[in-house]
Amino acid sequence: MQKVRVRLAGREHALEASVDPTGSSLMYEGVQQNIEELQYDTVVSGTVYGTLLNFKGALAKMGEEVYQDPYKKPPEAPVLYIKPRNTLTSHNRPVPLPEGSDTLQAGPTLGVVIGRTASKVQKEHALDYVLGYTVVNDVTVPHESVFRPAVKHRARDGFCPIGPWIVEKDCLGSPDDLTIRCWVNGRLVQENTTRSLVRNVRQLIADVTEFMTLNEGDTLLVGVAEDPPLIKAGDRVRIHVEGVGILENAVVPEAELSAVKGGRS
Repeated sequence: MQKVRVRLAGREHALEASVDPTGSSLMYEGVQQNIEELQYDTVVSGTVYGTLLNFKGALAKMGEEVYQDPYKKPPEAPVLYIKPRNTLTSHNRPVPLPEGSDTLQAGPTLGVVIGRTASKVQKEHALDYVLGYTVVNDVTVPHESVFRPAVKHRARDGFCPIGPWIVEKDCLGSPDDLTIRCWVNGRLVQENTTRSLVRNVRQLIADVTEFMTLNEGDTLLVGVAEDPPLIKAGDRVRIHVEGVGILENAVVPEAELSAVKGGRS
């Protein structure tokens, strides 16, 4: 059984639980439940930081563009952006498709959840600051530029499904050899591994905390691999990170979600 932290719908705080080896049932407070019969709330509590161009293939696909203005060379430090609180949602909750957009870009990735204040951390001690790991879909509206913050594209409501739980660090071992797979409507559309990171988890934490503090509860996304899948209304996206879990969400037009909310009010 894996030890996890999970926040169930209606619960104010996360609770400690265990997941069976098949990933089909959750044990908490002496009760065993089918995972798909439970409703989840967002399990992370702090700021979520995304990382650009941290997969070797994604950086390679930039080609000569990385040598053009404004930077004229490959990034020497992590390229970060924030997924604010409004973007966070949980397992089996809908991802809104904004009006005027035909497609979104899914972002299958690993989330590294920080367990204690981390500042100027040495690489060899970086995992000492990790609480655990979670599955994330770093959704964005497709766009070309990576040289300026794409807040309008990345920070929409519901654009960061995360969870359904945090696997405790000691249950996973090394985070540097994990396969990340993504299915859309049951078809495998992307597969990569954290072996392909430019900066592995230890190095990423060290490089980020060199210039900023990560606090307990913050989550650092390791990045999205090259050729992320495009998704549209009606699609169901399923992301599996080896040893961590499965995150699944459907894409629903924003207008439909607004109509439902309006009907409930």
